Amino acid sequence: MTTLTATRTRFRLDHRFRRRFYRLSFILPAVIFVVVMMAFPVVYNGWLSFHEWTGSARRDPVYVGTENYTELVTESDRFFPAVQRTFLFTAVAVSLELVFGIGIALLLRDAFPGHNIIKTMILLPMVATPVAISMAWLLMLEPTIGVFNKILRDIGLTPQPFLGSQDQALWVLMAVDIWQWTPMMAMITLAGLLSLPDEPYEAALVDGATAVRSFIHITLPLLVPTLLTAVLLRSIEALKTFDIIYTMTRGGPGFSTETLNTLAYVRAFEYFRLGQASALLVVFFVIVLGVSVIFVQMRRAVSVRQAQ
Repeated sequence: MTTLTATRTRFRLDHRFRRRFYRLSFILPAVIFVVVMMAFPVVYNGWLSFHEWTGSARRDPVYVGTENYTELVTESDRFFPAVQRTFLFTAVAVSLELVFGIGIALLLRDAFPGHNIIKTMILLPMVATPVAISMAWLLMLEPTIGVFNKILRDIGLTPQPFLGSQDQALWVLMAVDIWQWTPMMAMITLAGLLSLPDEPYEAALVDGATAVRSFIHITLPLLVPTLLTAVLLRSIEALKTFDIIYTMTRGGPGFSTETLNTLAYVRAFEYFRLGQASALLVVFFVIVLGVSVIFVQMRRAVSVRQAQ
């Protein structure tokens, strides 16, 4: 009897092992491919950050230790301003995208005639390519023939330089980013709204709560995990924004719209200081990772609190 039981147990273990092995064998090639494709660029970039290299095939990278990092912090007068602009761009753009996204989601929560058509139209800025959007906005913001300055002239106001002004250029870029990515926030928020239970609202209605109170005390608290997810995804993308900035201003006028991404590009492909560009990207990677960890921990804390 003991031998029979042991045989059955061994058979079950072998069967489970084979099933697990077969499942892993199907996904293992994809896992290896993704790990290699992600790990190699990161490791190579980290290795290059400790070297100086101009990209020449005749001259190998020269090991300089932490000199690239030290130079970024102590000798580069563009690094810290670029960090400040990167965070300013992200904070303002994502905050306004969140506010506008919640408003649009609330408007689209209830069905009305043309509901699906309006949702499709709202998504159009998000599905267009950033470079095409940037070129279109460049034409509209052109100082002499652009539609915005034409409107200002028609109503008797002074035309503005927009992208030609060091004071206005970064804010104009934020406006373009907000226009393009608010639909993403709206769709994520709308999905969260549609998944909320009806019972709290019915109880609030019985207690005589107004729509504003229901929104503040029921909708927002229940939406916090969804909103944190949306802010996390959008913040990562906003920190990495390159297309619209480089296409519309190339970091100018002067360096007034230069962010970490554009600074790294300039260091690598205009100054050919690939080692310092790699060091900058390592710092940038740490910043993005830190922001991601903070938002993930915040979302986890909120989820635990709501479960309790």
